[in-house]
Amino acid sequence: MRADDEPEPDLFPRKQQASSETAPLAERMRPRDFNEFLGQEEIVAPGRPLRRAIESDTLSSAILWGPPGSGKTTLARIIARRTKAEFVFFSAVTSGLPELRRVVKAAEQRRALGQRTILFVDEIHRFNKAQQDAFLPHVERGTIILLGATTENPSFEVIAPLLSRSMVVVLKPLSDDAIGQILDRAVADEPRGLGRYRVELAPEARRRLIGFGNGDARVALTALEFVVTQTPPAADGLVRIDEAALEAALLKKSLRYDRAGEEHYNLISAYIKSLRDSDADAALYWLARMLEGGEDPKFIARRMVIFASEDIGNADPLALVVATAVFRAVETVGLPEAQINLAHGTTYLASRPKDNASYVGLLEALEDARALGNLEVPLHLRNAVTALMRELEYGKGYRYVHEDPAAKTEQTHLPDKLKGKRYYRPKKQ
Repeated sequence: MRADDEPEPDLFPRKQQASSETAPLAERMRPRDFNEFLGQEEIVAPGRPLRRAIESDTLSSAILWGPPGSGKTTLARIIARRTKAEFVFFSAVTSGLPELRRVVKAAEQRRALGQRTILFVDEIHRFNKAQQDAFLPHVERGTIILLGATTENPSFEVIAPLLSRSMVVVLKPLSDDAIGQILDRAVADEPRGLGRYRVELAPEARRRLIGFGNGDARVALTALEFVVTQTPPAADGLVRIDEAALEAALLKKSLRYDRAGEEHYNLISAYIKSLRDSDADAALYWLARMLEGGEDPKFIARRMVIFASEDIGNADPLALVVATAVFRAVETVGLPEAQINLAHGTTYLASRPKDNASYVGLLEALEDARALGNLEVPLHLRNAVTALMRELEYGKGYRYVHEDPAAKTEQTHLPDKLKGKRYYRPKKQ
């Protein structure tokens, strides 16, 4: 019970309750123990440290990081059933600091009686840094064991003090094999799944559903349930699911992509590195992933303009012209036709020779400019625009290269401290 006698939300029951027939398939098929928990064997296989900690009821604070549908909440429910500690659900969306104070007060009372409290914080990344600070002293004192779940990179979204006191558990998108097994189990399971429908899932439809899930078990199961319930049974009573049935029910696959999150940076990084390594095929694939995910085409085009100078440079000066033209085309044409312009620019940039000498040279020059301060411009390179400047010998001894070609190499152009320094070292193509 809470300190104010308000009951805790019963979202993590210790005993399996009867599933409501109205609950979504993904909820009804949620794994109840490790033998049903598929796709995360790297962290929960027998003998793995996390599983040992859960089974021995010695779990310490942890952050569960993974994409939607990878099993974060399911793992928390398994912990709730296994532990003798009080398991308290706390949502970053619906709960705040007043609720936290009540939870902590109750946890302190339990601790005095020798019972631990595990506080599961769903979507912990939604708490700002000041709010996350409120958890810290209670974690440090051992009043609560923090179990946070997040879809965002905790390196950026969880404060460093909490992160240093927690084990980070990385859950990966579910493999095609794991999604396939989950679908098969749902089709066959009669009390919890779709067994009563007598579903016959064609191999090609099964493959399409696995792809539609895109590593997310919840998405795959939701799609399966919708297709099955919308497909009338045949004369023999079987519900036959083939590609045609899928096409009718699932109009478009939704790729996992967050334009403000880590996946945004992962995909653009993969795209740029593919261009840099002259792999046009991979660059086109990552381009397609970004476009299908709803990325702003102008963002992609801007990165192409930067890449043309940073990675190609004078190995092919026309690359900057092409990239700039692609950016202009994207602005003028817009989607969907602008995809063609982006593909044109992508394959051109990937196929050109690479030379980052201009960029590297600039970085070295910037380092010297910061380290050495305001080195004086040599007098012979200064413009003498007034009589006083001429008296001070501004411009004295300057040699005009068009009249004296030897001045190109014999005349110094750097401050004395940097005499002979080379910043620009182009590659031999």
